[in-house]
Amino acid sequence: MRATAVEQRTLAKPVSLSGIGLHTGTKVTLTFAPAPPDTGYTIVRKDLPGEPRIRPRAELVSQSQRGTAIRENGVEVHTIEHVLAALAGLEIDNCLIELTAHEPPIMDGSALPFVAVLQEAGTQVQPGHPRKVFQVAHPVHAQGVDKGIAAEPHPGLRITYELDYGHPQVAPQSVTLDITPEVFSGLLAPSRTFCFEHEIEGLKSQGLAKGGSLENALVLNECGLKNPPFRFDNELVYHKILDIVGDLALLGCRVEGYFKARRTGHELNVLLVKKLQKQTGYFERGNSQVIIDAKEIEQLLPHRYPMLLVDRIIDLEPGQRVVGIKNVTMNEHFFQGHFPGHPIMPGVLIVEAMAQCGGVLLMKSAEDARGKVVYFASIDNVKFRKPVLPGDQLRLEVVVEKLRSKIAKMHAKAFVGEDLVCEADLMSTLSDR
Repeated sequence: MRATAVEQRTLAKPVSLSGIGLHTGTKVTLTFAPAPPDTGYTIVRKDLPGEPRIRPRAELVSQSQRGTAIRENGVEVHTIEHVLAALAGLEIDNCLIELTAHEPPIMDGSALPFVAVLQEAGTQVQPGHPRKVFQVAHPVHAQGVDKGIAAEPHPGLRITYELDYGHPQVAPQSVTLDITPEVFSGLLAPSRTFCFEHEIEGLKSQGLAKGGSLENALVLNECGLKNPPFRFDNELVYHKILDIVGDLALLGCRVEGYFKARRTGHELNVLLVKKLQKQTGYFERGNSQVIIDAKEIEQLLPHRYPMLLVDRIIDLEPGQRVVGIKNVTMNEHFFQGHFPGHPIMPGVLIVEAMAQCGGVLLMKSAEDARGKVVYFASIDNVKFRKPVLPGDQLRLEVVVEKLRSKIAKMHAKAFVGEDLVCEADLMSTLSDR
């Protein structure tokens, strides 16, 4: 995740709307209210003693059938995806979401009523607090039977969705959109949730869709649409893209990447978000992120070619954790002898790369690191899981377990993609040059 020059925004004033929950059928009032910088989206259960708060994130998802529900410390909120999509689609960074029941109102089945009141509220800039952006670092996918969703690096947010139910009244649809506030407001927000008539009995037998009706959901049968006409020819696929925008908001900030989906739903969307979180670990941080390039790494570490094994730092919390990158190319000097005809990166060099990443962390955590140098002090519990080959990109994640003024005990992991290739307990010390 990175911070950008664009400053965060919250609402200029509170706004409210009321209705019933799609699955619970419960009457509820939803209020969007301004929130402090760096707090993201926070749901407040106004109907419960103490008004407990939940910050939506993937690890709290308790149910993802026909909607995304979250649960923490016994407090649950259902069907949050349309609300989160409206906030994310309008690029609002911080907002309190106050509810008088445990499910937001479904309104007309779209996000348009939420967008309307948010636009009525207006926004205000929060000076001195750059917007946080989660950037997809490498390809990730979540797969089901004849369905799936994948993500890859891309500037901005782009989504492709392929919809094909094999239904006589629903032709296959495929749409690619670059998601901007204008595109979200004009195409995605008005698109309504939908189901097939034969699914309704099953949903109700599971205690779902208690508040569902032809006023808040599109219903299709073998003869076609039971409701008034579609708002768009591609309304169904637009709504599936809206759901993806809402589920991606579980990352807690604006997302940049190219997402390609086929027949995916909330379950696979949430699984993908959980996999994305592993690229930088748990992302909820303040303004301590530092992006360090190769030139600055040389100022922090004494290593030089061929022993400098960290190309860049993509995330850093001084005193807590660091994430670095090492691109492993066929031109590495060690492949000449390890092994001819079967090149594999030596395990000891993977450990060295993790230790160097930890060295950057220790240097950046010291009050005054001028004239200091980091020495690798000890190593324990090393495990090598998979070989590292030419063309791989090592992602080095180091977390501090104990930190004193000049000594750090750390746990380090190295990944290629989503695969853990090595981990170890490290200790480093900061000494005079």
